[in-house]
Amino acid sequence: MSTKVCLTAKTLACTKAGGHLWVYINWALGLRASGCRVIWLEEVKHGSSADEARGQVTELKERLARYDLAGSLALSSNDGEPLAKEVCEGCLSFEEAAEADLLLNVAYNVSVAGRFRRSAFVDIDPGLTQLWVSAGQMELPRHDVYFTIGETVGQPGALFPDCGVPWQHTPPPIFLGEWPRQPKPDSTASYTTITNWWEGYVKVPGQDYYNGKRFGFLPFIDLPQHTSQPLELAICGIEDRSMLEEKGWRVREAWEVTPTPWEYQHYIQSSLGEFSCVKPSCVRLQNAWISDRTLCYLASGRPAVVQHTGPSRFLPDRAGLFRFQDVQEAARCLESVAEDHDHQCELARALAEEYFDATKVIRSVLERALP
Repeated sequence: MSTKVCLTAKTLACTKAGGHLWVYINWALGLRASGCRVIWLEEVKHGSSADEARGQVTELKERLARYDLAGSLALSSNDGEPLAKEVCEGCLSFEEAAEADLLLNVAYNVSVAGRFRRSAFVDIDPGLTQLWVSAGQMELPRHDVYFTIGETVGQPGALFPDCGVPWQHTPPPIFLGEWPRQPKPDSTASYTTITNWWEGYVKVPGQDYYNGKRFGFLPFIDLPQHTSQPLELAICGIEDRSMLEEKGWRVREAWEVTPTPWEYQHYIQSSLGEFSCVKPSCVRLQNAWISDRTLCYLASGRPAVVQHTGPSRFLPDRAGLFRFQDVQEAARCLESVAEDHDHQCELARALAEEYFDATKVIRSVLERALP
């Protein structure tokens, strides 16, 4: 009998964010490839009308159907109240989800953690999660195992507390079967990324700052003037288009070019590679974080030039993945990739295969999460 794993996800309110869905799709497909039966559990927000919730469920199932996951969807309420029958129609019951051998809590779902025989928490906001918990801004219910994608979490010298939790590191997964290496892009391609712009604020004792990607990119706003490589940003709800274009950036509206998982994938795979800065917290906290989006570029055979987030035991600085700390270094990295693009594409794919292959990552997670 196959292992049944309930995967918590948080996509009902943002089904038009194709990249956000891939965070959970990669976990789900990796679990299924590992021989598990997957239940995709979504929490319906308190106060949502039946019509609103039903519309969200319908749209999510349409997106999941492409990956044969629509029939795996189960729903829960975050206030303990039963959901309307019309909302749950065609979905698995929460009772069936709760019979899983393991809850894999990737969505920080606190309302269901204690209702499973065994549970594993997966921290995908390393450093911030620990700050929020230590400041009493976030509840961390008891789980049997605690994973984190941040290499420095719980390690000596970390710049944030461990909250008394025995954190175990896991790389984030990318399901390589859905992300094959791509042929060379055409001559109009750019180095790209997809991002929110304003979202995020850190306010805990001793730390008070804006944490949106806008504030990560501003120190690098003049980068197009230091490199010959074309740079493009796909931004959700862009308000700074004129400023960015005057500085030499190409700008796209992310809601238009990446609203579904497959359009998000096409956008990435049509790029020369990724160029991206990170949220200020990643630099301040030195959490050795890598984005699930960056993994999509690497797996596609697209090199990534991304901002340095701290020392890593396995992330390279100049091989398929280039990590920079200032504008001049970012420009040098872009030119180095361009001069050796074909080889860097090979190294990017090899890096994804060695460290982030979902079947390897999830096998390790299951071995540690299940007795």
